[in-house]
Amino acid sequence: MNVKLGKYNQLTVVKEVDFGVYLDGDDDGEILLPTRYVPEGCKPGDVLNVFIYLDNEERLIATTLQPLVQVGEFACLEVAWINEFGAFLDWGLMKDLFVPFREQKMKMQKGRKYIVHAHVDEDSYRIMGSAKVERYLSKDMPQYEPGEEVNILIWQKTDLGFKAIVENKFSGLLYQNEIFQPLETGMQLKAYVKQVRQEDGKIDLVLQKLGAKKVDDFSDVLLQHIKDNDGFTSLNDKSAAEDIYDTFGVSKKTFKKAVGDLYKKHLIVLEEGGIRLA
Repeated sequence: MNVKLGKYNQLTVVKEVDFGVYLDGDDDGEILLPTRYVPEGCKPGDVLNVFIYLDNEERLIATTLQPLVQVGEFACLEVAWINEFGAFLDWGLMKDLFVPFREQKMKMQKGRKYIVHAHVDEDSYRIMGSAKVERYLSKDMPQYEPGEEVNILIWQKTDLGFKAIVENKFSGLLYQNEIFQPLETGMQLKAYVKQVRQEDGKIDLVLQKLGAKKVDDFSDVLLQHIKDNDGFTSLNDKSAAEDIYDTFGVSKKTFKKAVGDLYKKHLIVLEEGGIRLA
């Protein structure tokens, strides 16, 4: 097959009809792009970036809508409806994403959201979702360096913290004692690699930059905050960690290191009621 099912494809318009345009699918034949998705001024010979999936009659069809997930990716999707065969999740297209009961870890409920992986079923040649996430995570050893920035999808809460899917490929973990902001399943965030565990290839993650660079960056933020507030902030090293996080989005430990950094540089003066610009 030349057309990539469940992904974006660059296809050429070959002819116009009353109900849309047909695109050149090469060995897969002509593929309909319905009128509602045809860009204004589109004509034969134009190349369009379209997402290819199957319509209700299992025929290839194109859309310019942007789905919430492509084949080979993970996403947090809401169950739109359920029947005797499984659950159907809203992924932003006219036809919902099917998750058969065999691909559910627990029976899905309408209106709830679940982390799923989209794939093409080998037997039925349908795009399906699976909540059995572990099966689709890479078994390769991640090649990340400590401090490297990665994109993560929050997967599930555990006794240790939160599991996360790293770059749509690997398993990672954010430890509870290193989390200083509210997290919930489905959130997409930037994170930093703390270490790659050699024994199992799992990635330990943090949400703040590691080491001196993190402190340097926040030192600049704190100094600017003090300047913007007439040279004074009532926050200091005795302030509650929650107040510091609500204001700056960093841990109290990072805040205290930045205060120490600015104090050593003689840029601030520490007072009983807060911190003043020197």
